[in-house]
Amino acid sequence: MLSKYSIGVGDRFGRQATAQLRACVKLAEDGVEVIPVWNKSNREHLIIGSEPSAVRAAADAAVRALGWTKPYHVDADHIRLETVDRFLAPSDFFTIDVADFIGHSTLNSQLSTGNAVQRFAERHPELAREIKVPGIASAFSLSRTELEQIAGKYLAAVHEAGRIYRYILKHKRDFITEVSMDETDRPQTPPELLVILAAIADEGIPIQTIAPKFTGRFNKGVDYAGDLAQFEKEFNDDLAVVAHAGGRYGLPSNLKLSIHSGSDKFSIYGPMRRAIERFNAGLHLKTAGTTWLEELIGLAEAGGDGLALAKEVYAEARDHAPDLCTPYAAVIDIDPGKLPPAKTVQAWSSAEYTAALRHDPKCPQFNPHVRQLLHVGYKVAAQMGQRYLKLLDVCEESIARNVTENLYQRHLKPLFGTADS
Repeated sequence: MLSKYSIGVGDRFGRQATAQLRACVKLAEDGVEVIPVWNKSNREHLIIGSEPSAVRAAADAAVRALGWTKPYHVDADHIRLETVDRFLAPSDFFTIDVADFIGHSTLNSQLSTGNAVQRFAERHPELAREIKVPGIASAFSLSRTELEQIAGKYLAAVHEAGRIYRYILKHKRDFITEVSMDETDRPQTPPELLVILAAIADEGIPIQTIAPKFTGRFNKGVDYAGDLAQFEKEFNDDLAVVAHAGGRYGLPSNLKLSIHSGSDKFSIYGPMRRAIERFNAGLHLKTAGTTWLEELIGLAEAGGDGLALAKEVYAEARDHAPDLCTPYAAVIDIDPGKLPPAKTVQAWSSAEYTAALRHDPKCPQFNPHVRQLLHVGYKVAAQMGQRYLKLLDVCEESIARNVTENLYQRHLKPLFGTADS
């Protein structure tokens, strides 16, 4: 069972697990328990050349080093049926990504969505009428036609989630299941989320977290871009729907929202905190990529060879920006004209480099375009191999300090901390 509050922390190169866990230790000393979940996707493993077993090994080592006695987990992030096998042994948390199946016209080669939609609507007449959800001011209603339209959009995705869940279940019995539908174009409405959860219950998937899509831009490494009032309304409504659906359809009692932030969505932490306090709700936050950027900041802060390598990473990333950015095109907004020439960055001091990269919107030198490029540019460091990894060891003190303080001060305290922490 996943604890009430949890945070998904990524570690591209597998060196910062102890520094990440130390942030959770500091919050626990403030009296707030937030459970770490180390996550790394198949794409990241392929780029880095790592194995999922290394994530488990790093997490276990961090737990031993700091004497952490609370739960912790390792997440097979954004897995699909064709990628899940390598994650089975080391993982105890599986984020099942079925966003690509939203809107599919068939569930599989033998079963048409049309037939499944009819059966779903017949099983759930309660969804084709006025629905009052505690916590949402106005009731909403669906006609039978509207219910079938929503079911037709999402049933194939839910069915695929069921296939993956049952495949995992054949190989292990004790794991946490999340279903992710966030990497799609349009946010799910509260009625859509309710239909999705009813369908997940029909599939027999004991999900503990669900990651829906919200209004606005969740670009990599920078703050939320969108209507904060609209986000807050959607987030509150989704919390209400999750609480209602959990009881109505027999889903796990600890079912909660999972927010795939793309890192550093500071402006939505206030609305999220108010909402989870209002509903006494749990929350899972993924803010993975921010650690890799703190590594670069720590290298630059250390000066000498560390700063030189951080500048080299930028120069290479700028030279290969189209290739690096294409896989992330939907979640970055980079103006090439606002990326300083590599020659300019080469002349920067440690303070100038870190000011441009560190996510401090109040700092005049902060450059969100540089930050987004470097966020997706970890492939450059991966290609440096041991040269990069050795400098992580050399600059460990400044890197670890930045990783811990970033996670503790900018993420955990604003979202989960007490008034006194």
